[in-house]
Amino acid sequence: MRTLVSPARLRTPRGKTVYWTVFSLVLLGFTAAFLFPLYWAVTGAMKSAPELARAPSPIVPEVWHPESYAQAWQEMDLARYFLNTVVVAGGAWLFQLAVDVPAAYALSKLRPVLGNAIMGLMLATLMLPASALLVPTYLTIVDVPLVHANLINSPAAIWLPAAANAFNIYLLKRFFDQIPGELLEAATIDGAGPVRILVRIVLPISRPVLAVVSIFAIVGAWKDFIWPLLVFPDPGAQTLSVALQRMEPDMPLNLVLAGLVLAGLPMVGIFLVFQRQILAGLTAGSVKG
Repeated sequence: MRTLVSPARLRTPRGKTVYWTVFSLVLLGFTAAFLFPLYWAVTGAMKSAPELARAPSPIVPEVWHPESYAQAWQEMDLARYFLNTVVVAGGAWLFQLAVDVPAAYALSKLRPVLGNAIMGLMLATLMLPASALLVPTYLTIVDVPLVHANLINSPAAIWLPAAANAFNIYLLKRFFDQIPGELLEAATIDGAGPVRILVRIVLPISRPVLAVVSIFAIVGAWKDFIWPLLVFPDPGAQTLSVALQRMEPDMPLNLVLAGLVLAGLPMVGIFLVFQRQILAGLTAGSVKG
């Protein structure tokens, strides 16, 4: 296959040298672009506040202050906000799995009437900007239809709107479509109903895509800012992203950076631990029969 550089030229010593030089420079450039902001945040938290505010601030701290992280944890009461965020993210994850998995399974294998139209309407919601949905969603949360409950300052204000996620339903449906119909038909002949087939057959072989959906749900709830800012006016109920923004004017800049780094560590840890499952789920396109 002909590319910008022919395979014959790439096999020459000069071609190999040029290729690996360009490849290494591009790789180092992209790596630096991604890692430098992280380095700046981690080391910036270990500078003194005057040193961090200096323009330009030194790349390497003149005097290291690692105690800034412990100070930020105590003075900003991050343990409480970590707990609030864990409750919000964990509940959003459970609600999304409870709603999205059965919905995707029904659209993929049970094939209801107008199923394609329903899927199309779900995907159409992805075309709307999130800001356009803030007002109607907020009015719904303030006065939930039928039950007339006010969910302000309640984690349910995050859980319920996050439950039906069109992208996750589409991702799950595409994976379920690859499951051989003969496998489910054999289970039906053995007397298994739709719920038992879902629990005993479909879910065990769908672990890669379930891992991806779980990561999307947890990370989305963990880093969300605008919606928690609206529904958690009580400081004691706020999540990390909202609490850090609220305390920022009254805290030294190095402590704010330390709080931001601590808030991001759980998500980085989740990715490092489950990166194999995440990549497997993103590239899953078929299921062996």
